[in-house]
Amino acid sequence: MLTANSAAILTGAFPEEQRGFALGVNQVAGLAGMFIGLVAVGVLATRDWRAVFRINVPVGVFGTLWAYLKLRETGQRGGGRIDWWGNVTFAVGLSAVLVAAAYGLQPYGGHTMGWTSPLVVTMITGGLLLLAAFVVIENRVGAPMITLGLFRLRAFTAVNLAGLDIAIGRGGMQLVLIIWLQGIWLPLHGYDYGDTPLWAGVFMLPLTAGFLAAGPVSGYLSDRLGSRGLATGGALLFGASFVGLLLLPIDFSYWVFALLIAVNGIANGMFASPNTSSIMGSVPARLRGVAAGMRATFQNSGTAVSIAVFFSLMIAGLASRLPHTLSSGLQQQGVPAGVAGQVATLPPVSTLFASQPGVSPIESLLRLTGVLPTLTAAQRRNLTGREFLPHLISGLFHSGLVIVFGFGAGLAVLAAIASLLRGGRTTP
Repeated sequence: MLTANSAAILTGAFPEEQRGFALGVNQVAGLAGMFIGLVAVGVLATRDWRAVFRINVPVGVFGTLWAYLKLRETGQRGGGRIDWWGNVTFAVGLSAVLVAAAYGLQPYGGHTMGWTSPLVVTMITGGLLLLAAFVVIENRVGAPMITLGLFRLRAFTAVNLAGLDIAIGRGGMQLVLIIWLQGIWLPLHGYDYGDTPLWAGVFMLPLTAGFLAAGPVSGYLSDRLGSRGLATGGALLFGASFVGLLLLPIDFSYWVFALLIAVNGIANGMFASPNTSSIMGSVPARLRGVAAGMRATFQNSGTAVSIAVFFSLMIAGLASRLPHTLSSGLQQQGVPAGVAGQVATLPPVSTLFASQPGVSPIESLLRLTGVLPTLTAAQRRNLTGREFLPHLISGLFHSGLVIVFGFGAGLAVLAAIASLLRGGRTTP
C-alpha cells in the first residue's frame, strides 16, 4: 500500500520538470531503508532476534501518525467500486505461485528440489489458472483493479518489464551476498559466527552508499535529459557488476568486493528513479494510482520470485557434489559414516542457511545427532570452528555463484533492451 501510493502522490504533487528528482528521493528512502536494515538487523540480532520484529511496532506507529497529519490528497478521485473478483483471483493466484516457488526449494522424493512435487505442480497450475481468470475478469468488469489497456502503451509495458528484471536480480543478489559473507568470507577472516550478522551488514554498506549517491542525482538528470539513456545505462552497469562479482575468488580482497557492490548500488540508483518517472509519466493523470500499484506489483513480485529463482540455480550448481563432499569431510573428522551420510542428505538449502542464525553451521547440523560429545576435543574444535565448512564447500559455492551471477547479468541485459524499447520522452 505504501509503495503503490507514494509514487502516485509524488507524481501529482510535483510538476513534470521536478518529478524525476522527487521520485529519486523517494526511491532512495525506500531502498536505502532496506539496505540500512541489514546493519540494524545485525545489531539487534546480537542482543535478541525477537527485537528484529519488535522494532517495526514504533516505526509503524510513527509512520501512521506522520502520514495522517502531514499528507494531503492531490490526485483525482472517482466513485469507482472495488473489484472483488479481480482482487481475489489476483491475490490467491499470485500467492499460490509464490508459495509453490518456496516449496520448490525443498527436496521431494529422490530429488534435491521439489519442482516435481504434486503439491508444487498443483499450486503453480492452479495459481496460473486463477491469474488467467483474473485477466478475463479485468477485461469485462466495469471498474477493474488493473487497467490492462495500459499495456498497450509501449513505454508503460517496456519500463515495467525492465523493472521486473532488475527487481529479480537485485533481490537475489542481496541474499546470495549475505550468505557468501556470513557463511564463508567472514569466518575465514577470523569473525566469530555470532558476530557475522552484524558484520555482513556493515560490509554491505558500499552498496547502500552507491545507491544513496546515485538515486537523487539520476532523478535530477532525468528531469533534464530524459530517462531512457540513464535507465538503460544503469541496467547495463548493473549487469557489469554481476560479471565482476562472478570473477571474484571465494576468498576475495575486500576493496575489490566493496568497489563492485558500490557500482551495483550506483547502477540501481541510475535505473530506479528514471524508470519510475517513465512509468508515472506514460499514463494519464487519472490512472496514476493504478499505474503506481501495477509498478509496485511488478517490483515486489520480482523481489519475491528472486529468492526461488536464485536459490534454485545455486542449489542446481552445487547439489550434485555437496552430499559426497560434506559426508567425506565429516568422516575425516571422526563423525560416524551413518551420521555423516544423514547430514549430507539434508536439503542443500539447509547447509547454505546453517550459518545465518549466527551460530556454528556444523554445530547446527549435528546438534540433534548427539555425536559431538563422542568426538575428541580436537575434532570438536575443527568441526565447530570458523574454517572447516567454509574451506569444505568454497569450491562448490563458487560454482553456484558463477551460475547465479551469470543469470543476473543476463537479466540486466534484458532490462536494458526493454528500457531501450520504451521510446523517447513521454508526456502524461
